[in-house]
Amino acid sequence: MNSWQQMRDDQVYRDEQIEQRLAEQLPHWHYAGGWIQRRYQTHDWKSTLMVVNTIGHLAEAAYHHPELAVSYASVVVKLMTHSAKGVTNKDFALAEKIEKVIQWQPGEERQGLEGTPSDPAFAYIKYD
Repeated sequence: MNSWQQMRDDQVYRDEQIEQRLAEQLPHWHYAGGWIQRRYQTHDWKSTLMVVNTIGHLAEAAYHHPELAVSYASVVVKLMTHSAKGVTNKDFALAEKIEKVIQWQPGEERQGLEGTPSDPAFAYIKYD
């Protein structure tokens, strides 16, 4: 069991713990204003809506809901546990699931799924 797993799900992390865990496990996320946050760049409105719906599904399934800022070609996700008034394991768990699903590139797995074509007409996510 690592040190992160030893914390209760509702135990609030200190700022330095949040920064350390993000650096170790979610390098594209950052901590600001009491929230862990991530901006996903998309190619257009249709792609943005697909990202929003994906995040919405994951959040509802987890019954842990992020704040979202939605624009034409990006989605900003902000997570914090309201009931605990801070960032907890719940936020990291949902952030990790969101990251895994949104950044999934089937073509890199070599399991028969090709992934989105490179043709700009089919562009979707701007992968990291």
